[in-house]
Amino acid sequence: MRYFFLLLLGLSLGAVNAQTLPERDRAILKDEILADRFNNLLPQLMDRSGIDMWLVISREYNEDPVMRTMLPSSWLNARRRTILVFYRNKEQNSIEKLAVARYDVGENITSAWDKEKQPNQWGRLVEIIGERNPNKIGINTSQNFGIADGLVQTDYQELLEALPSAMEAKLVSAETLAVAWIETRTAKEMELYPTLVQITHDIIDEAFSSAVITPGKTTTEDIVWWMRQKVTDLGLETWFHPTIDVQRDNEALKSHIQSFSKAKEDDLIIRGDLLHCDFGITYIGLNTDCQQHAYILKDGEDEVPTFLSEAFQKGNRVQDIFTSNFETGKTGNQILLKSLKEAKAEGLRPSIYTHPLGNYGHSAGPTIGMWDSQGGVVGTGDYPLYRNTVYAIELNTTVFIADWKKDIRIMLEEAGFYGEKGFRYVNKRQEKIKPIQM
Repeated sequence: MRYFFLLLLGLSLGAVNAQTLPERDRAILKDEILADRFNNLLPQLMDRSGIDMWLVISREYNEDPVMRTMLPSSWLNARRRTILVFYRNKEQNSIEKLAVARYDVGENITSAWDKEKQPNQWGRLVEIIGERNPNKIGINTSQNFGIADGLVQTDYQELLEALPSAMEAKLVSAETLAVAWIETRTAKEMELYPTLVQITHDIIDEAFSSAVITPGKTTTEDIVWWMRQKVTDLGLETWFHPTIDVQRDNEALKSHIQSFSKAKEDDLIIRGDLLHCDFGITYIGLNTDCQQHAYILKDGEDEVPTFLSEAFQKGNRVQDIFTSNFETGKTGNQILLKSLKEAKAEGLRPSIYTHPLGNYGHSAGPTIGMWDSQGGVVGTGDYPLYRNTVYAIELNTTVFIADWKKDIRIMLEEAGFYGEKGFRYVNKRQEKIKPIQM
């Protein structure tokens, strides 16, 4: 019966959906991943950061970005004020996961507040801290990482008012722990991630096809909204609004500021257009971010023109140079500057603006360039590269096309994983411009 249901679901929503799970199975998988992260990953990260107690505090609908990644599948938001307490006893090799709240937070975090015995929530938190006597109490404050800066002013002030001075003296920023929690991917998550990327590629492949595009009738915005609708029909989410843009022989190359900060024009697609998309999805708590190219074949053409294929290979070459410089402990800025120097030495004209990818699309971890900061990024660019992390390998190279008498820009983005064996793409990369035959 279950197989029949999945078959019907796949037939009704298209081939892509054969890779996705029904909602209940998604919830089961999400909670399994979360339990593994709490029980196996979190103790390692707390030891690495030197923080033995971590407080994550939020109120309903104003959740700390970290707390959002800790809620079980059946919790779509925090409830009332939710205070999570994680205590690591390294000597006993134990991890306590407590909620100073009226409810257990799923199967992983146990309620540790009986309001009838202790009416004051902050008072109960003080009791829990006193019973464990941690050395450092991490709170989510950060100057450089917004995702790690989720403790709001009201909760911070009330926390300070509640804590005795001896406990207040133990408060430290949990920035390193919060960033590590957000950026680190587990083996279970990496079993799932290739499916996300494949779904993303499949949607792009269908969008860049004659099934969706009719030259002279279809516009770039038509494709954008087709992609949005496709994602919704599949029961997925887009974490940012997709873009489709066009480069062609009779139009000048747009500047970086026009490409990145201006609204995209709604262009009518014609034969001979070089299409580019920027698109990503959210599925079971993880995100993708992908940029690919396609070419609308002209009458009489049966393949992408050689001059465009050769330009695309230069984009792949920038990717190769860049990812070969991934090294544990190197900062985002160090990787950026070394990669740009090497690419330029080969006569390429690169721009690199890669970001961490995972629980969030623009996630926490080392920033490796921004489109308008090619000399390095203060703060987030000074953060080092760690293993078991995923990045949107986002960059471009500008290439002069003699046949068009102008520059074009090959803009690429693919999910890449850095682990014990170095760098690899999560699920391949585009290595040729896709031809669209009409």
